[in-house]
Amino acid sequence: MQIIHVILLFTLINLFACSPPKEAPLKIIANSWIGYSPLFYAKEKGWLEPLNIKILTVISLGESLNIYESAELDAFTGTQYEFNQVQQKDPSILPIIIFDRSNGGDSIMANQSIQDLQKTTQTIDVYLEIHSVNQLVFKDFIKTHHLSHKKFNYINKNQLKIYSILQAEIPTNTPTIIITYSPYAQKLSSLGLQELASTRNGLELLVIDALFTPKQTYLQNQSKFKQLKKLIDQAVIDLETDPHQYYETVKMHLEDISYHDFLNSLKGIEWLNTHPLPIELQQRLNQAQFPIQDLI
Repeated sequence: MQIIHVILLFTLINLFACSPPKEAPLKIIANSWIGYSPLFYAKEKGWLEPLNIKILTVISLGESLNIYESAELDAFTGTQYEFNQVQQKDPSILPIIIFDRSNGGDSIMANQSIQDLQKTTQTIDVYLEIHSVNQLVFKDFIKTHHLSHKKFNYINKNQLKIYSILQAEIPTNTPTIIITYSPYAQKLSSLGLQELASTRNGLELLVIDALFTPKQTYLQNQSKFKQLKKLIDQAVIDLETDPHQYYETVKMHLEDISYHDFLNSLKGIEWLNTHPLPIELQQRLNQAQFPIQDLI
């Protein structure tokens, strides 16, 4: 019997030794922006498990980028700002899936009107995520509305922290600007803050949301990324067919916003998941040196 046990033990050891190592998952990081919700929907539906794709969700754009770089993840969602930041360190980075164009989803909110901000001699508090597209949105806003000469006190916080601070107390004596995006814009509006401009009105900036990955990662996982694109397309179809079911599926990734605010947030984006991209948009992306030749 002992001989038989020894033989079985060696057989098992040989089987484990010969079995191939488990394939590492393809890891994607995304922040809580409604434009990335098709990823969250695919995750919660269980569609990503057969593809061995993992989605990590964080609050801020800057945090997403930092974790992508420090944890050596495979892909990240972001705007052209994040793309340009990574491209300086990794020239091989490229956009492979475009989700949407911000059409009111990124906005400027404040406790005063534009006219009052233009007249003020006080230093203006500015809440924003500095290392993100918030910075570009703010620069475009102050240039468009002739505020570049004003003095600003920058307060660098993620959107959830900004909301928590202002929920506790809205400044009354200090002029205050908040650079935000859906769904946080809806939360800030409920506090009584007013929208001064957005990517629909009062801003000239083009903001595109996409999935980015290094070229080598794309080539090694091309089939997975193509299947992921089909799942994203299906998620958008499900959203348009049954928005409430979609909302219930993804709301935990969007800071549990109400269904009403969810529907309002959708008005701030234009889905661009189908091909081809509008000619006018292709021209603007080419002018911005944003590569589109590898888009799935």
